[in-house]
Amino acid sequence: MTDTTATPAAVETAAGASAPGSGPHGYSKDKEAHLKRLRRIEGQVRGLQRMVEEDVYCIDILTQVSASTKALQSFALQLLEEHLRHCVADAAARGGDEIDAKVEEATAAIARMLRA
Repeated sequence: MTDTTATPAAVETAAGASAPGSGPHGYSKDKEAHLKRLRRIEGQVRGLQRMVEEDVYCIDILTQVSASTKALQSFALQLLEEHLRHCVADAAARGGDEIDAKVEEATAAIARMLRA
């Protein structure tokens, strides 16, 4: 029987590339602030559930959906900026072919964000 347990270095990302399993990520220095922000967004989504349960007017719910969507988009942009400043800049400083892979990875992430 083969071991199907993935190690962090072998975890596949949404783009299909292996996710780095070691070292600090670009968001690491602001991790607590990011978690706080995500908890706030989670609260907004729970609020949406409550609004539906309470039969709130459709347009009021849609207004809150828009606010939640904007909050997630803002979080994604912050994470992307930190990725560019940390991961892509680090790859550029080291030189070699890794910079091309990091730029392609960031470009794919931007494309996914634009499609959403």
